[in-house]
Order: sequence, then C-alpha cells, then structure tokens
Amino acid sequence: MTVYICLSISLIFNIFILWYLTTVLRKLLYVSENISDLYLLLKSFNVFVSSLYSMTSYNGEPIIQELMVRVREILIEVENFRDVFALTIDEELEEELDAAKEAQEENEKPLLHASS
Repeated sequence: MTVYICLSISLIFNIFILWYLTTVLRKLLYVSENISDLYLLLKSFNVFVSSLYSMTSYNGEPIIQELMVRVREILIEVENFRDVFALTIDEELEEELDAAKEAQEENEKPLLHASS
C-alpha cells in the first residue's frame, strides 16, 4: 500500500515537472524569437540611418550622426541579450543586413574623405 502511494505521488510530481518545463521552454522560445526579431529590426534601422547620413543633403548632420551612435549602442546591448537567448536566429536575413551595411560603408568612405 505504501509503495502505491509513493508511486502515485512520484507520478503526480513527474507530471507537474514535465508541465512546468514545457511552460518554461515555451516562454524561453518566445523571448528568444522576440529578441532576435528586435535585433534584426534595429540592425536594419541602423543600415537605414547610415544610408540617410551618407546622402548628400544630410551628410555631416550632427543629429543623424548622434542617432547612429545611439543605435549602435542599443544594438550592442540587444546583441548581448541575443547571445544569451540564441535559440532562434534568422541567419539569412542577418547576412543580408550585413552585406547591405558593408556595401553602404564602402559607398560612405569616399564621402567622408572628400569632406575632410
């Protein structure tokens, strides 16, 4: 009789632990997806602001330059969180953004040298 009671309690406890782990893992996956999406959104915004800054009508604008600095700081912080929750990363989109950023930086360098 005591064995059946212990087995029943163990079974109930194991079911509770399984339910709890499933709930926590779902929340972790949700947070991971959202942090990854936030990072990619900020990265694309950084590329946009950089391209805006390199336009001839906005080249050298201090407000846009400050905005670029702030966005980079936020990207670094979000990247730190993303490294912790790196379960869902859209590597293809991230590579596209990196390529766009590199191409934009190549176009920006002559403008910076010409204005110096």
